[in-house]
Amino acid sequence: MFVIANKDKDLFINEQIRAKEVMVIGPNGEQLGIKSIKDANTLAQYAGFDLVLINPNGNPPVCKVMDYNKFKYENKKRAKENIKKQRASNLELKEYRLSVTIDIHDFDTRVKNSQKYLEKGHKVKASIRFKGREMAHTELGKDVLIRFAEALKDVSDIEQKPTLDGRNMTMILMPKKEK
Repeated sequence: MFVIANKDKDLFINEQIRAKEVMVIGPNGEQLGIKSIKDANTLAQYAGFDLVLINPNGNPPVCKVMDYNKFKYENKKRAKENIKKQRASNLELKEYRLSVTIDIHDFDTRVKNSQKYLEKGHKVKASIRFKGREMAHTELGKDVLIRFAEALKDVSDIEQKPTLDGRNMTMILMPKKEK
């Protein structure tokens, strides 16, 4: 049997099924045996359900008597729930760039924005890029990062302490665990 997938990736139902004989599964999961497509459709209509082609590649193809709209609704709901779970497990990492000579107002703005982001449950990466002669005084950059972590200590813990990697010094903060 040659099957062409329809555009919405939906299953074939009722008169869309083009097989001569199908294996029919009842609405409660019981096997009703091999029936002609006409008998299977009549059986489904009599039960008040749809005949849905579940496995077109079977020999004979397998159809199930079910409420198709309810089936589609539950699948959509399940897919939405899976996406939600996936999003929860993949927390985002937001990077905030600071500098050794950062102004107080700029620093406070980044702290306030980081705090909002941490309260949502995401991680924050604070980084400093040293320019020119600032490389001779990396301890000043470390002090800025420590001060940043201190300003956020009530909503976050340090996951990764400040580390120097070439011209960049980075630190990662994670939201505090609720007890």
